[in-house]
Amino acid sequence: MSHLGLTMDDGPRTTRAARRRQHRRRRRHRVFALVAVLVSLAVVGGLVAAVAFGGRAIFGGVFAGISAPAPDYPGPGSGQVVVTIEPGVSLREMGSTLTDAGVVASQEAFVEAAEKNPAALGIQAGQYTLRKEMRAADAVLALIESTTVLGRVVIPEGFGKAQIIERIVEQAGFPVEEVQAAVEAAPLPAYSDGDAEGFLFPATYDIKPDTTAASLVKMMVDRFGQAAESVGLEAGAAARNLTPRQAVTLASIIQREVHLEEDMADVAQVAYNRLSGACNSRGIPAGLLQMDSTVMYAAPGQSDGVFTSDQLRSINSPYNTYRMKGLPPGPIASPGELALQAALNPSNGDYCFFSAVNLDTGETKFAVTTEEHAKNVAELQAFCRESDLC
Repeated sequence: MSHLGLTMDDGPRTTRAARRRQHRRRRRHRVFALVAVLVSLAVVGGLVAAVAFGGRAIFGGVFAGISAPAPDYPGPGSGQVVVTIEPGVSLREMGSTLTDAGVVASQEAFVEAAEKNPAALGIQAGQYTLRKEMRAADAVLALIESTTVLGRVVIPEGFGKAQIIERIVEQAGFPVEEVQAAVEAAPLPAYSDGDAEGFLFPATYDIKPDTTAASLVKMMVDRFGQAAESVGLEAGAAARNLTPRQAVTLASIIQREVHLEEDMADVAQVAYNRLSGACNSRGIPAGLLQMDSTVMYAAPGQSDGVFTSDQLRSINSPYNTYRMKGLPPGPIASPGELALQAALNPSNGDYCFFSAVNLDTGETKFAVTTEEHAKNVAELQAFCRESDLC
């Protein structure tokens, strides 16, 4: 009885204690399991990161070692090509221009070479004469060296061929024989009749380490070509029943007669009116330009004068437009773009005369009648009595 009693009394108490101990064990097990999972995830994450980092390092190194270099020519290249670098372009844009021109093999090779040379940041806009199929590093160096300006040649508008040759010798330092030979061999437009007069464009030209007399003269002719294209010279001349050479000839006269832009189209109007005979009733024989600038061109040593004499106006020369009808046989100076534009686009009106009245300011007055013109000439004479510019 007593054993049965002990079992009956102690059984329930033992079971509850065991359950509590079992519950605590299960709870600790769950905590340990959670910690183990978290630790495992951390370890796995670290391994993944390490593998990823290491993989990138390993494979990056492998691929860097086996990736092909940017295409590049071995150099030194051959022939010549003129390349224009536009203002404000990036190195990549320069590389694209040079690649298209056949100078370098790829944009990437040029950019890589330029980034290795700090002086490449100083490459300026302009026209460059380069070889085809150059090594990219050589092309970069050529651009850098060509950017170095040793001097400048300034050709004013209205300079004649002889003055331009003298200015090149003076400012660029080339021997006169070299400059004369370069002018004679200049790659002129077909309509120039082989004479450089009027086709050496007035502008400022940089002298660089690779500039020669021939390349400088070519730049002048090329610059004329750009201006001629800009004003539509050939089509504009045809619309006026002129040849391109005749249009340049008229532009050169306009350039020599006046200096202010606002006067150029009116001088062109006077010229066309005289050539057409519209001024015949006002004392200008039909077809005679009667321009002093052409007479001064024909008379040695008179190109910078203001007035012409009866003796000068009677000289026998195809450039004496007081005697010879029509335009003279060729340009008398190098016109600028504004004069070319005016020759093709004269103003509308009945002007038959013009005269400078103030040589300080360049002021010019235009007239329809001989009476108006006489007043303007008297104003010029009064100015000359007080000035040493005449």
